[in-house]
Order: sequence, then structure tokens, then C-alpha cells
Amino acid sequence: MTSIRSVVKKFIPTGVFKTIEPYGHLGEAVLANIRYGFPSRKMHVIGVTGTNGKTTTAFMIQKMLSRAGYKTALMTTVAYGVDNAIMPQVAHMTTASAPLLQKRLKNFKRQGVEWVVLETTSHALAQHRVWGIPYEIAVMTNITHEHLDYHGTFERYLEAKLRLFKIAARHGKKFGVVNADDPNAKVFLAATPSSISYGIKSGDLRADQVKLESDGCRYELNVGDDNYNIHCNIPGEFNVYNSLAAIAVGREIGLSVQQIETGIEALAGVEGRMTVVDEGQPFTVIVDFAHTPDSFERLLGDLRKATKGKLITLFGSAGRRDETKRAIQGEIAGRFSDEVILTEEDDRDVDGHQILDQIASGAKKAGKTIDKDMFLILDREEAIGFAMTRAKNRNDTVILLGKGHEKTIERADGTYPWNEVEIARIALQTQGEESSKK
Repeated sequence: MTSIRSVVKKFIPTGVFKTIEPYGHLGEAVLANIRYGFPSRKMHVIGVTGTNGKTTTAFMIQKMLSRAGYKTALMTTVAYGVDNAIMPQVAHMTTASAPLLQKRLKNFKRQGVEWVVLETTSHALAQHRVWGIPYEIAVMTNITHEHLDYHGTFERYLEAKLRLFKIAARHGKKFGVVNADDPNAKVFLAATPSSISYGIKSGDLRADQVKLESDGCRYELNVGDDNYNIHCNIPGEFNVYNSLAAIAVGREIGLSVQQIETGIEALAGVEGRMTVVDEGQPFTVIVDFAHTPDSFERLLGDLRKATKGKLITLFGSAGRRDETKRAIQGEIAGRFSDEVILTEEDDRDVDGHQILDQIASGAKKAGKTIDKDMFLILDREEAIGFAMTRAKNRNDTVILLGKGHEKTIERADGTYPWNEVEIARIALQTQGEESSKK
């Protein structure tokens, strides 16, 4: 299908195109729905939006429904597919373009899918890429600082996220699931006629007796006559929130306590989300996709509490994306980490050294000093190898942030294959071989 946007952009000046650009996506979405026969109308669609936690929450919901006997499809930043046949998502895009999105939905329908769990971004909502999809259940994980390079203001970003709930209010069950501990909860709860909230501090579903462990988290949940003992295999307090959102969806659909408990526990992990890399080294290595100030605050805060030795944090910041968060993330990493290693992260055509300097300015405010406890190494593979040499014993933790599951890295001269977990493995193997020779 010829892209409506490409035709419009060819004949209209750039400045004007920026003004009408969302409607190019809308036209594309309308044509794609017509071409594929509005496939989502024949299935139940759950939309998951928010700044952080969308992917993991979507995986939890999909696994839970699939284990309960529903034929369930998934489309997220990381992967897409049906039931256990999940394939990796290569493109750096959470919600696919309208033609690809509708094509995949059509394929899901042909396979007899009953439920679709669709991770839905603010970009996709603002650009009308999901036009024609009758969401029945809308889930909000949290709303924090992100994508202001595109939306311009936090208010516009918030409004884009809110569109998912407004769409759900016009279709089906008209049901919303909202993080009660988020400052914007009331706005989302008011957007749908029927909704439920969840949280640790407050909410209709409130986690109790929370135990954060190195390999997951456990908690109790009591709702009316239902008593849940939840075991999530992915560590971090933020995954207590993610699993609570999934439970809320399960309850709305009508799953039993046992179906929900076993469904949450069935998810062993999500690629690039708190993925532990173990090559027999005496310290812990983790790969995670965290790339926003809020995710840094939550994840590094949890790791700081759990790490008795050194916490070594490696990350960068994508070029042609929100510059205002760079110093903020540098300060957060500097505050929680014993050492920070700054490197590339899809620099694209932006000067990588400039990006590192912007991040470093924040880390310096947290007391970090270059070449003492802060290191600037632009080549990411080299930086990962260096990070492994900074950890010494079993109490140390190395956390690699920003790339997670992604299979490419974008530089000024093109796009290159990338696999963060495998590169970390090779670095550990190389270090082990060098140590054995001494």
C-alpha cells in the first residue's frame, strides 16, 4: 500500500506537512481498515498505555488469558504473535504503522484469536494510527516525563494517552484500569464510565505484604471474598504495579483466582526487561530497556536497596529524541550508582559526544567525577566490556540500560545489528578467559 504520508510530503512544504501530518496517518489508517475489512471488530481488544511498564503488563495479560484457555494475540515493543508463538519485533516502534497493524490483526482473526493485547503509544494515539480499533479495555500503567520532543508539552502528552480511554468509552465494555498511585489517576478514572484502580499505597486493588526478591516479587491481594497470593517472576516494585494491572483485567474478564495466580506466575520473563545475564561470573549483570527518568528512579532505587556492593550503571540517550531528560537521568544514575558509564544509544545523526556531555552534566551534580567514578566511552560494545571489569565480587551489580530487547543500533552512517544480552555474554566470556590465563 502506498503511504498517504509519503504522497502528501512529496507535494507539500515541510512546515505545512508538520501541521497536517497526523491526518496523513489518519487517512492511511482508514484505507488500511477498509483494505483488511476492519479485522479488530471481530475480536476483543485490550489497550495498554503509559510511560513505563506497558510491555511487561501486556505480556502478563496475554500469558494469563492464554493460560486460561483464550486464544490470545499480543503486539508490543518486544514481540507479536498468538499464544506461545511469539516472534520478536525488530523495528524501533511500539505500535506498528496502520497498514502493518491492520494486516497483523487480519492474520490474528484468521487464526481464530479471541483477545488481542495491544501496547499503544502516545504517538500512535496522537497520529490516529489506531483509528478503527474498538478497544474494550484500556489500561494505564503510569504517566511521567517522556516524548516531549514530539508532543511539545506534558499536557499534550497526557491528552494523547487519555485518547485510549476515550476510545474505550465509546466501545464495548467501556472499562478502564488505572494506577491509583499515579498523580494523573483521577483524570483517567473519569474518562470511562466503568473503571477500577490499583496500587500499593491506594486503589481498589491494593497489594499487601509485598516482598521484593532478587528473582521476582510476592504479595497478597484481598478483594471482597477473593484472596490472591501472587508470585511474579520479574523483580522490582514496578512489576508489582504491572501485575496488579493485569489482575484487574483478568477480574473484569471473569477469570478465577487460580487462573489469575497461575497466569501471572507463568510468565518467566520478558526479553530486555530485567534480563539476568549469567556466564558464571561472581557478580550480577542485568539488561533492561529503561530509558526514562521515572524508570531510572524506580529501577535504580530498587537495585540500590538490593545491591550490597557496587552498583555500576551503563546507559546513553537516543539522538533526535527528548534532550531535556538527559541531564535528569544523569543525575538520577549518579545519585543511586557507585559508578556510571555513559555510552551511545541510537545516536543517529546527532554528535554522540555532545549527548554524553549533556548526560554527564547531571551526573556531576550528583557528585560524579570523570575518569574516577564516571566514564565516557562512546562505542557501546567497548563500554560494556569496560563495565564488566569494574565489578569484582558477588555483591556487585552491573546494569545495562536503554537498549533492552532491541536488535539494531542506529548510528550516523546507518543501522547495525545489535543484541545487548549476547554482547554482554561475550564480554563476560572474554573477561573469564583473560582471568584464567593470569
